[in-house]
Amino acid sequence: MRTVLETEGLVCPFPVMEAEEAMADLTDGDELVIAFDCTQGTQSLPAWAADNGYTVTEFTKTGEASWSITVRK
Repeated sequence: MRTVLETEGLVCPFPVMEAEEAMADLTDGDELVIAFDCTQGTQSLPAWAADNGYTVTEFTKTGEASWSITVRK
């Protein structure tokens, strides 16, 4: 299953906090796509994924100051 989490407009650390909550509802193998526009998230979201043993399967710049990261539980 793939779930999309829209966190545009939220400043860090809120995208990470929202991702933690969303990931709790997923089962192993599910993916969470996090759309964000907080520059700090380009470092904090991959670090959060690594710290929790999640796999980053995609990380793309979607706009001038926006990104999308896909994390597999």
